[in-house]
Amino acid sequence: MPLRNGRMLSVDALSGQVRDGRIDTVIVAFTDMQGRLQGKRLHAHYFIDHALTEPMEGCHYLLAVDVEMNTVAGYADSGWETGYGDMCFVLDMATLRVMPHLPGTALVQADVTWHDGTPVAYSPRTMLSRQLAKASALGYQALAGVELEFMVFHESYERAADLGYRNLTPVNQYNSDYSILATSRVEPLLRDIRNAAFAAGMNVESAKGECNPGQHEIGFLYDEAMVSADNTVVYKNMAKEIAAHHGKSLTFMPKFNAREGNSSHIHLSLRGIDDSLVFWDAATGTRSALYEHFIAGVLATMRDFALLYAPNINSYKRFSNRSFAPIKIGWGEDNRTCAVRLVGRSGGARLENRVPGGDANTYLALAAMLAGGLYGIEAELELPPPESGSAYGSDAPTMPLSLAEARDAFADSDMAQQLLGKDVVNHYTNMADVEIDAFSTVVTDWELQRSFERM
Repeated sequence: MPLRNGRMLSVDALSGQVRDGRIDTVIVAFTDMQGRLQGKRLHAHYFIDHALTEPMEGCHYLLAVDVEMNTVAGYADSGWETGYGDMCFVLDMATLRVMPHLPGTALVQADVTWHDGTPVAYSPRTMLSRQLAKASALGYQALAGVELEFMVFHESYERAADLGYRNLTPVNQYNSDYSILATSRVEPLLRDIRNAAFAAGMNVESAKGECNPGQHEIGFLYDEAMVSADNTVVYKNMAKEIAAHHGKSLTFMPKFNAREGNSSHIHLSLRGIDDSLVFWDAATGTRSALYEHFIAGVLATMRDFALLYAPNINSYKRFSNRSFAPIKIGWGEDNRTCAVRLVGRSGGARLENRVPGGDANTYLALAAMLAGGLYGIEAELELPPPESGSAYGSDAPTMPLSLAEARDAFADSDMAQQLLGKDVVNHYTNMADVEIDAFSTVVTDWELQRSFERM
């Protein structure tokens, strides 16, 4: 199997490093519904001697729990009634890499299947795999890049929890967007994250400050869509681990406070299997008709698929007027007020989906974008007129502005069932129901402050 790049590990290289003692631990992990790595740490010799050739299993409740890892009702395949059995981990050795910030540790990512080898349909990586297979059958490959923002605080995760995540001290006290001086204050952490990500096989571009005090972004070069999704989930986990090593805390949550939220802008383009340009017409120097159909499909399905871009209660706090987070389902040329921003020309022509926040599961978001875009190509959907100027006041359709609204749009969508499958729709609808029900019982600080004395 060819390596994704020279910094990834082959099985032979891993075996050599295990024999000479450089690696003693191998993490086997898959990505859950919430976009988190879940799995086991194996002794490296056990991994070489057994896990490479023998079945490895984990409880299938891992794809049927809430953020707190509580067992919850409503999932067809996993519950007390089904006995909470196992699913199988199928290693993807193309993802094998060293984790340089964790001594003596390598990591390999896995798909999950049932015992008969059938893929778990609602596993996020399986959902993306199926859309990539459809694209390939139509003659296309997908390339993607992800821009993730995060906020960093001087308090450790433990201290932040003790404080109830209130009154934390950001590493910057002012808007540090593009500021070299401000980012120098947190450069020891950012440098360690960049270098660890590069050593783990990711192609790091840059780091920059952002608008909210303590907010930063590390960018990565685009790659095959599955590679970018695999790297993103590893990077998010790695960034939090390295922040903890520095005695700090780092959050990707979409809306930490009333200022700018954390986005996860996703850039996507198609090329031919032979690497030919399909989004650009070289003869006219303009977008191809196929590109326009693809954009139209992403827009046409955006409201129905909002749950896969914005999966949590907090996701929707990010959508507000003049916030750089979109509320209108429109597109524009290099227009950051639109849900879809078109950037680049020729081989760099791509669309940027500005809807996902830092909590988005990249596999799910890319699967949704591809499903919608490929539908647009097959149906030859017409691209509506672009937004000029600010899209916030336009007459374009509005994004769902709450998890409940997104849940209903997804659950009631014939298009979602057609493009993603009934099992997927039912599963992620239940995920939304669980979060909505959990939040409905919470008494917030806002309610206490307004109601305790004055009501």
